[in-house]
Amino acid sequence: MPRTKKVGATGRYGARYGKGVKKRIIAIEKKQKVKHKCPECLKNGLKRISPGIWTCPKCGLKVAGKAYEPGTK
Repeated sequence: MPRTKKVGATGRYGARYGKGVKKRIIAIEKKQKVKHKCPECLKNGLKRISPGIWTCPKCGLKVAGKAYEPGTK
């Protein structure tokens, strides 16, 4: 998978879609890939399993939230 310093993981799109779109994708992927704090056990382990569904592998809790972040407004 091609990566560069500027576009990071969005290098997989090659020359397609433009710089602005890739910049937004980078920001979104950084938010969703990081491990978030579990509301039940308060440990950093909450992971996204699909859009809007988050699970904690430590305590087994499944939570509904935003597509890219577990919290709600």
